[in-house]
Amino acid sequence: MGYHILVVDDNRIMREMVGKSVRLSPLEVGEVYQAANGAEALERLGEHLIDLVLLDINMPVMNGEQFLEKLRADPVLKHTLVVVVSTESSLPRIQRLRDLGAGFIHKPFRPEELVKAVHELVAQAGRRI
Repeated sequence: MGYHILVVDDNRIMREMVGKSVRLSPLEVGEVYQAANGAEALERLGEHLIDLVLLDINMPVMNGEQFLEKLRADPVLKHTLVVVVSTESSLPRIQRLRDLGAGFIHKPFRPEELVKAVHELVAQAGRRI
């Protein structure tokens, strides 16, 4: 049984690329779900058991930072693993995301970078892959 993953990005093609990258990676992957913004992502989390969220930042309706703040405020969902996958270059903003417990990699990324970020986050959380 693998990780159930939620890919959150407002660009459908990017969601597909990220999903394909995780399926081709050495990570054990179960189901891969998608959401186009933070509000949809919260809905998906209410519908499915999600182990890992791969999150873009700059999205309409609810951006990734707003989503992450809501996620961390939820007593049931607050321990969900999150790796931000974004073009964001603001170091203070990236640090805020890390302070909220998220990993971070820049787009475009190599699948190995994604796997490394997930492994680091899992190790920090004291979980096993």
